[in-house]
Amino acid sequence: MPTNKGITVAREEDPDLKQAIVRAVLADLPEWFGLPDATNTYVEEAAKLSLWVACYEGQAIGFIDYRQTSKASGEISCMGIKNQGIGHQLVEALEADARQHAHYLQVKTVDEGHYPEYDQTIRFYESVGFERLEVFPTLWDAWNPCLVLVKKL
Repeated sequence: MPTNKGITVAREEDPDLKQAIVRAVLADLPEWFGLPDATNTYVEEAAKLSLWVACYEGQAIGFIDYRQTSKASGEISCMGIKNQGIGHQLVEALEADARQHAHYLQVKTVDEGHYPEYDQTIRFYESVGFERLEVFPTLWDAWNPCLVLVKKL
C-alpha cells in the first residue's frame, strides 16, 4: 500500500475518463458500493461533475466529486478510495476549488450503527472537519438512514 509519497491528485476533465475511473475504483469497493443501481448512478453522474483523482504510479487509486447544490452550498456526491491515507488529500483538493463557489460543503452517508464500513466513513468525514447535521430516516430507505454532515468552508 503506498504512502502519500508518490501520490498525485489532479482534477480530471474528460467525461469518459471520469466515468472509467469511477467505475474501476468503485468495482474494488463492494462493501461500500455493492448496490448496482446506485453504483451505476455514480458512474453516470461522474461525467457531469467536477472530479479529482488520486493516482499512484499511473493508476487511479481514488476519486472525489463535487456538485454545486445552491449559491451557498456544494456537495460531495461520491468518494471512493482504494488506499487509506489519500482521502485527506482528495478532500483538500476539492475544498480548495469549492471555496471559490460555496460557503458550505455537505456529504450524505448511511447513519451510524448500521454498517461498520459506514461508521468508518463518518469518522473520516469528522476527522476532516465535517459535523453531523441531521438524519433523514427514509430519504433512501428504512434500512439505509441518511446522515447529512456539513462543513463551513
